[in-house]
Amino acid sequence: MDLENKIDIVKNILKDKKVAIGFSGGADSTLIAYLSSKVAKDTLAITIDNHLLPKGFVENTVEVAKSFGIKHEVIDINFYDYEYFLSNDEKRCYTCRNLMYAHIEKVAEEKGFDFICDGNNISDLIIDRPGILVTYKKDFKTPFIKAKLSSKEIHEYLKRNNIPYSRSTTCLATRIPTNTKTTFEKIDRISYCEDYILKNTACEIVKVRDLGKYAIVEVDNLDDILKNNNFSNINLELKKKGFRKVALNMEAIDDDEYIEIDYSNESFAFQLPFTINIENTLAQLENEAIKTEEGTLVTKNITIHQNGLIRGHDLANYGLALDAFMEILPKIRRNVTKYQDT
Repeated sequence: MDLENKIDIVKNILKDKKVAIGFSGGADSTLIAYLSSKVAKDTLAITIDNHLLPKGFVENTVEVAKSFGIKHEVIDINFYDYEYFLSNDEKRCYTCRNLMYAHIEKVAEEKGFDFICDGNNISDLIIDRPGILVTYKKDFKTPFIKAKLSSKEIHEYLKRNNIPYSRSTTCLATRIPTNTKTTFEKIDRISYCEDYILKNTACEIVKVRDLGKYAIVEVDNLDDILKNNNFSNINLELKKKGFRKVALNMEAIDDDEYIEIDYSNESFAFQLPFTINIENTLAQLENEAIKTEEGTLVTKNITIHQNGLIRGHDLANYGLALDAFMEILPKIRRNVTKYQDT
C-alpha cells in the first residue's frame, strides 16, 4: 500500500469526529493534528507541560496548533511533585504516560471530545516503549497503527507537504539511567547542555545522557559535531557544568524508524526487544489462535513466542509477510515486569 493510501485511511478514521489529540508538536502528533484539522468535525490538541521537556517545547505546540487553526489546551503537571516518578524505576515511562493520559482523557471528556487519539505508529511497536500499554489501557485510538504508517513514512509525508514539526520533544528524564533518582538539578544540567549544542551546531536532535560524572552526547549530525573544533567547544562547556568526561556516541540518532523483516522461503522471523504476555495476547487474538502451547501462540501464518520471537510461514512474498507481521503487532501484549530505557 502506498503512502497516500495510508494517509487516506487515517483521514477516514478522523473524518467528521470530535478529535482530541495528545499533542507534543513532534512528527507523529503534528501529522495527526494536521490531518484532523482538514477532515474532523472539531479538533482539540492537548499538551502536557510536565516541567521535564526541552526548552521551547510548549511554545512550539502553541505555534503549531495556531497554524492549523485548531483548539489547544496546555495542562501544567509538575512531575517534581510525584515522588514515585522521581524514583525513576524501570516503569518510569509507563508511569509518565499514565499520569499524562489521565489528564488528557479528563480534559477531552470535559470539552465534549469523544475520539481521543495519540500519534503512536506501527514502528513504535517493535521498540521497547512501554507507554503503549497505557494507550491500550485507556483505549486511546491509534490511527497511524491502523493505517500501518511507520515513522519514516510520517516524516516523508511531512517533508513532502512542507509541514513543520519539532524533532526535539522527548522527556529529559529519559537521559537519566533507571534506578537513579531524577532531580531538578540533573534535568536543569541536561537541558542546558542540550540547548547549548542545539544553538551552536547544525544538529536538530540532541540527547545528553547524564551518567553522573560522565556525559554521553548523542546527535543526528555527527559531521557537524566533528568539524571546526565543535566537539572541543562542547567538551569544555559540558565540563563547566560538572561532567568530568564527555563522550560522543559515534552512531548518529536516526528517527526514521521503519519495519524490516528477515524473509526467505516463504517464511520470516523477527525478534522483539521484550518478552510477550501470552495470556493477554491470546485475549486480543480472539478466534485467530489455532493452538497454544507453553510459551507459544500459533495462528494461521504466525507463531508468537514468549521470548519475543515472531515467526511467519506460508507467505508467498515479502509484502505479504510484512503485512501479516504488521497485522499481528497491535495485538501483541508485552510483559510489564521490567522495562528497558527508552
